[in-house]
Amino acid sequence: MSIIDKYIIKKFLGTFFFAIGLIIIIVIIFDISERIDDFLRNNAPLNEIIFDYYLNFIPYFINLFSPLFTFIAVVFFTAKMASRSEIVAILSNGISFKRLMLPYLLSATLLALLSFYLYNFLIPPANEKRLDFEYAYFRTRATYSDRNLHMQIKPNVYAYLESYNFKTNVGHRFALESFNPDGSYSKLSSRTARWDSLQGSWQLDNYIIRYIDGLTETAKEGTQLDTVINLTPDGLERNVRNMDVMNYKQLRKFIAQEKLKGSEDVVFYIVEKHRRIANPFATIILTFIGVSLSSRKLRGGIGMHLGAGLTISFSYILFMQITTTFATYGNLSPFISVWIPNAVFGLLGLYLLKSAPK
Repeated sequence: MSIIDKYIIKKFLGTFFFAIGLIIIIVIIFDISERIDDFLRNNAPLNEIIFDYYLNFIPYFINLFSPLFTFIAVVFFTAKMASRSEIVAILSNGISFKRLMLPYLLSATLLALLSFYLYNFLIPPANEKRLDFEYAYFRTRATYSDRNLHMQIKPNVYAYLESYNFKTNVGHRFALESFNPDGSYSKLSSRTARWDSLQGSWQLDNYIIRYIDGLTETAKEGTQLDTVINLTPDGLERNVRNMDVMNYKQLRKFIAQEKLKGSEDVVFYIVEKHRRIANPFATIILTFIGVSLSSRKLRGGIGMHLGAGLTISFSYILFMQITTTFATYGNLSPFISVWIPNAVFGLLGLYLLKSAPK
């Protein structure tokens, strides 16, 4: 590794961590000013505020701002090098532009790996502690369920509930359908289904069991039935923090369970799974774009580079939001929705690299 490589890596990483450190300090100051009343009103202990909330707050925001501030850092220090004619001096001494990109690539890859680790392994347990603190002191736990819940609770067994009340643990218009391998069919339905947390079972009121085998149909009615099925209230709720507290392995397992249940929300989790891999790649792509934009010396100076850079970075973020919206509320594949911004801006990066000064 040459002196120039070490110089660029030091500038790259130093500018990035300095910029991200500043924005984290600013975010924490604003958050303290907003939450101080909640902390005092609910008697939140200082050690929990520091270690359970803010210490787990920092990795989340570092990863949130990482691609943007990687891009800003590259544009800022590379534009300064170009304005001081350092890029011209390096290229005029026989170092090719491709070779000049090597320390940028190494630094961007290091940040991308860090982002991947944060996204998939460090942030989920940190989010769990942070969210537990928030729910304890200033936030309402947001769990809710939709009406007309359909789900597959095991192969060939399907459950239905018109609605479920988590406060009373009572569901209305319950039905359980079983399609047996021998061709027979059975359906258990009841007006209400009450969850018994002590027994771990359901209490069905005014139930009817229908059994069909070929042309033969039998029925049984009753006023009350206690039954154990592979379904709990936890499986009915849609918890807004689910994705945030699951690592990559847990997320994949959760997606498989949601697919088995036939959940309509599974697409949100699939998009999140692909995003956790695609977003770190954005760090490398935006680095190439940043170097290509800022390596040319302009009359407008660093301001012109930063303006163009911010326009491109926010265009990337907007494009990502649009494509993921088409996936979650339309028919676009989650894989394509997450990766198409990387593909489009990757091609833009290659074009800019090709037209950059050599």
